[in-house]
Amino acid sequence: MTSDNPALRSAAAHAKQLGETNGWSPSLVRCAMDGLTAVLEGRPPGRPVKLTEVRARIPRHASSRRVAEVLIDLELLEDDSALAIRSWIDDRTGELPAGFASDVRAWLLVLLDGDSRAKPRSHTCLYVYFGCVRPLLENWATTRGHLREITVTDVTAGLSPLRGWQRRNAIAALRSLFRFARKRGLIFANPTTGLKTENIPRSLLPMTDAEVLAVQQIAVTPAQRLIVALAAVHAARVTAIRHLTLDDLDLPNRRITIAGHIQRLGELPHQTLLAWLAQRRVSWPKTPNRHVLINAKTALGSEPVSAEYLKRHLLHQGVYLEHIRGDRVLHEALTVGADPLHLALVFNMSHTAASRYAAIAQSLLDDQIEQAAEGE
Repeated sequence: MTSDNPALRSAAAHAKQLGETNGWSPSLVRCAMDGLTAVLEGRPPGRPVKLTEVRARIPRHASSRRVAEVLIDLELLEDDSALAIRSWIDDRTGELPAGFASDVRAWLLVLLDGDSRAKPRSHTCLYVYFGCVRPLLENWATTRGHLREITVTDVTAGLSPLRGWQRRNAIAALRSLFRFARKRGLIFANPTTGLKTENIPRSLLPMTDAEVLAVQQIAVTPAQRLIVALAAVHAARVTAIRHLTLDDLDLPNRRITIAGHIQRLGELPHQTLLAWLAQRRVSWPKTPNRHVLINAKTALGSEPVSAEYLKRHLLHQGVYLEHIRGDRVLHEALTVGADPLHLALVFNMSHTAASRYAAIAQSLLDDQIEQAAEGE
């Protein structure tokens, strides 16, 4: 705050202001100031700081995200993170066999930047696509020297060991690569023409007692139990759970609004909500965030928790929320006699999805009737 550098003094004052507005703890404000000192001390006034420099130079105890927030507001941050993905492309394609490296690099750059006919793809898409084609290319390189030498037989043989989503993703990646190569005149014929991805069937059978017990044993924290309760009782989707706000809760009247649909709050969600909100108040009493689910990161701002938050707490431990949600809808369908209109109204779902659940429920009911008849 007393630095001779006017840019650093201004940044420190803004960090303090942001801290007061967003409920940052005093230690977090001090850490942000330490990070600002590391990147602004000795820098000419007005000269922007690169994002990669922020991440590399600030002390380990400082938050690069908070430092970046301050610099963005002061128009002193230059986001050069795109350079990181380009370096990744150069490094990974440089490890490929010589005959394939340049073509694959050009393909990935088009995915990254887009062209006149296609929008840029996400970095995640590039990682997935390259991860799918790399082992195939390395295997083909033992007998082939260029993409133009790859045949339909080679593609079929390369895909034959793959199953499920691994096969589906590999087909999508290969189709993208060879379409690009054909458009650029790098190959004479596209060996993936006519290659189609297969639909991956989803399990819509009722959960077994063992599966229910497993979920109960894993979901032990207040946050985990609340997430599971919302999916199990109200059939709430992951996105709806993440975006649920305090304004969507009417605890005295036992009402909850999920994705714009008002429902009576079930007993289990009501109890788990009370437990979680109590922990939330103790952990982050001054948070400005209005979302029900928050963590140490989002408590400092106003954003919902990320999808990765739910994956880390449940999916990575074997709890599939979509399976739990499907089980709830299917249970309702079995209870009311497979009525799609009832499902659409209760769970605010499309008539197509409701009809699908109703058809599965009717099939299960018919099987029960047949088994009962055979038992007689």
